[in-house]
Amino acid sequence: MLPLMEEFYTIQGEGAHTGKAAYFIRIGGCDVGCHWCDVKESWNAKLHPATATEKIIENAIKYSDTVVITGGEPLMWNLDFITKNLQSRNIKTHIETSGAYTLSGVWNWICLSPKKNKLPLQEVYDRADELKVIVYNKNDFKFAEDQANKVNGNCTLFLQPEWSNREKMTPLIVDYVMKNPKWKISLQTHKYLNIP
Repeated sequence: MLPLMEEFYTIQGEGAHTGKAAYFIRIGGCDVGCHWCDVKESWNAKLHPATATEKIIENAIKYSDTVVITGGEPLMWNLDFITKNLQSRNIKTHIETSGAYTLSGVWNWICLSPKKNKLPLQEVYDRADELKVIVYNKNDFKFAEDQANKVNGNCTLFLQPEWSNREKMTPLIVDYVMKNPKWKISLQTHKYLNIP
């Protein structure tokens, strides 16, 4: 059973897989508590119905060959059962996580989006395929560099403007990436496209 907040088929809007069709499974529960979080309603797991994992899997396989498990903070829950069962049906499994909890599950892609309030565990830094740092203010560039020094050498590095502050921060991110080309820019393209 998992506290399912929502599940939907859409286009991945952020990071390395931007533009790819994927089935999203948003799991309730998060204690990381970012003030700018755009899904604060996910924080309290008790608000979301405990749902049989088999039912979630059956819904997902109808739509896509890629499932993205997100939250909240999905690693608050053990994800071995759901990911092994999706993979046994030839579904690729991606996760979006703060990395603050022990890594469970079998993954084709790990998007690590670290938060200052509760830093990632080393095992998640070591396994991350993608580092996505949300830039809310200028201090976040230093945080991004600190985080980039902790991930593995094959990890793709992204800076993403926080949505409510994008008009101010996007030009600074553009300038930063041009001076530091190891980074790429991620935008929340799904919001520009007006899709979930």
